[in-house]
Amino acid sequence: MEHTVSAMPTARRPGCPFDPPAELTEAREHGPISRLPFPDGHQGWLVTGYDLVRSVLADSRFSSRKELMRHHPIIDYGDIEVPPAPPGEFLLMDEPRHSRYRKPLVGKFTVRRMRLLTERVQQVTTEHLDAMEQAGPPADLVTAFAKPIPAVIICELLGVPYEDRSSFQEHIDKFLGGEASDEDLIAAYTATQQYLAELVAAKRADPTDDVLSDLLDSDLTDEELRGIALILLSAGFDTTANMLALGTFALLRNPAQLAALRADPALADRAVEELLRYLSVAKMFMRTALEDVELGGHTIKAGTAVILQYNVANRDPERFAAPHTLDLRRQDGGHLAFGHGIHQCLGQQLARVEMRVAFTALLARFPTLRLAVPAEEVALRPETADIYGVKSLPVTWDA
Repeated sequence: MEHTVSAMPTARRPGCPFDPPAELTEAREHGPISRLPFPDGHQGWLVTGYDLVRSVLADSRFSSRKELMRHHPIIDYGDIEVPPAPPGEFLLMDEPRHSRYRKPLVGKFTVRRMRLLTERVQQVTTEHLDAMEQAGPPADLVTAFAKPIPAVIICELLGVPYEDRSSFQEHIDKFLGGEASDEDLIAAYTATQQYLAELVAAKRADPTDDVLSDLLDSDLTDEELRGIALILLSAGFDTTANMLALGTFALLRNPAQLAALRADPALADRAVEELLRYLSVAKMFMRTALEDVELGGHTIKAGTAVILQYNVANRDPERFAAPHTLDLRRQDGGHLAFGHGIHQCLGQQLARVEMRVAFTALLARFPTLRLAVPAEEVALRPETADIYGVKSLPVTWDA
């Protein structure tokens, strides 16, 4: 029997900041795939089952091309034509264009290379914990800790000068935060593109020891390098920043799990994987069927939009035992927080290193860390944001 979700939910239940909107979980209970009407009248599909989400991500009959994403599950774009992704922005491309941009980067983000960065991540983390401690409680963990650590690391990897980091952070926040006006979005995107054009030109004139300079020897144009830099900067900053802040919030709201991690720092790797599964901050992605495809007992017609709900798939009881429970000792891994298939997150190993180091150091430095406000007063990002998380996280500790 075909199930229909009346509209894409845009709010989480009060008191449940870590759970997907209740309507999405209920949809999965009816089956792994549901009908979803879009605001512009398009009849799309919502995929919430783990196995089906994974299968779509690995199926080349479903496209990531930006120009095919004419419909939005929350916003009515009307008759606006969606242009193809700009050169270099490979997340919104299919093969072979996708591989042209991703392939030169794969060797830069291997497990080995990212583990070699551990010492630098530790240094950056220590510097920011020192500053927090010296300033004394309370603190906003987002601005003091969660944002600056991944921002410093990704800027260093790409060769972005340290003094430019704050303006870059501000622009990324605006076009990924889900609350900026159209005018502010355009202004932030335009300013970022202009900055990256200047950065690429500077690297051409004076290459340094960074990923962007390494790419100068390829046949990539300046415009393509700018697009690649935008993807790496935004993805390498915003997702990890929100995982650090929202992950700390989740640990503080689960004292038994927090105590287990404090008692056994060797649990950090498994804790990172469980927090990734449990929170799934990159909560949703879209694909478009290129031809008629049978999926979960339904025919997805060519041109139809399919919403892949990562955060619900990562709570699928057919894949994970007690899926709504945060369990840092969980054995059933294999979450989809980094996606799957050709678009699986390029920087996932870097994110793992940053989270493992940062969570461990934070809890060791501040053994009495706790929320400085009631949990219900913590300001959350809206569901319209590309990446879910908290706007701020006021914390305190015994000085």
